[in-house]
Amino acid sequence: MTVLSGSQAQHRADEIRVFRAELGRLEEDGALVLTEEQRRAVGEYHGRLLAEFARQFDIDRDAQSKQLSLGMRIASFLGALALAASVFFLFYRFWGLFGVAAQVAILVIAAIGSFAAAFWVQSKDPSGYFAKLAAMVAFACFVLNIAMLGQIFNITPSDKALLPWAALAFLLAYAFDLRLLLAAGIACMVAFVAARTGTWNGMYWLDFGERPENFLLPGAMLFLVPQWIRHDRFPGFVAIYRVLGMLTLFLPMLVLANWGGLSYLDLDRDLLEGAYQVAGFAGSGAAIWLGARRHWPEVVNTGVTLFVVFLYTKFFDWWWESMPKYLFFLVLALAAVLLLLVFRRIRAAAGKAGSGGAR
Repeated sequence: MTVLSGSQAQHRADEIRVFRAELGRLEEDGALVLTEEQRRAVGEYHGRLLAEFARQFDIDRDAQSKQLSLGMRIASFLGALALAASVFFLFYRFWGLFGVAAQVAILVIAAIGSFAAAFWVQSKDPSGYFAKLAAMVAFACFVLNIAMLGQIFNITPSDKALLPWAALAFLLAYAFDLRLLLAAGIACMVAFVAARTGTWNGMYWLDFGERPENFLLPGAMLFLVPQWIRHDRFPGFVAIYRVLGMLTLFLPMLVLANWGGLSYLDLDRDLLEGAYQVAGFAGSGAAIWLGARRHWPEVVNTGVTLFVVFLYTKFFDWWWESMPKYLFFLVLALAAVLLLLVFRRIRAAAGKAGSGGAR
């Protein structure tokens, strides 16, 4: 049997459940009737797979279990936030009572201890919920560690702190299959690259957000990560990279399309805004086409959302002041209908292309 991750095992279990439901419908309609021996062989094979997956990963074997698991994930997330906040306020409540040596020791022990505890919980928790909670607390302790050590020794804040935060977030994300920490690691890495780019251009690192172009290169690189690095064991991570990459790339374009004065380029403001508007429309349209062609639903959905946002902001610029409000919103509604018709044609064309490829 191929070695699978927890998310892959859950995906396979979902496919087995869908297969069983469809097989039942086919037999009811007389389109496919298996012999008793074939039905038993398939059932035994699937039963062995599900039992092995349940033994290793505590998967959801039916729809009811899947619904309960969603509630458990929400509870795990809220519990992690509450526990991290508890640790934070506990530190600040009694912090002044300790000397410098004790403060440093507490911070180091908390960071290392929570990190080790997360892996220990993982070895004892096949479901992964408690392990993921422990991993998020470990990350919170590490962030608190770096921040408070800087305060203790009066170290000037620096963007370099974002690098160890990102490194630990990525490590825990891949070790625990934790998408929230992957997003945290990406955010830290994007902020570091943007801040470093800003400092190279003479800015104070905390002001990196004042130049949206600092985010364009990190956004493009993020989107390409799944093309460079395979994520077979972490299929959910691919969508995170692509969606966050698109947001990091296109939201600065949206800002610059309306406030061209924030650009590094010393060009006419109207020309810059027009160029970024064209880039936003063309880029989001290209993302829709690419996502439909490659069967990347997250790219299609994000591209559609961005295209609509670019379009509606232009409508606002053009007609909000000059049109009666009822007419303005009527134009928005008609534009939405037109987009629905266009996207339906695109979907139909993509479906025909997929059917042709299947044949």
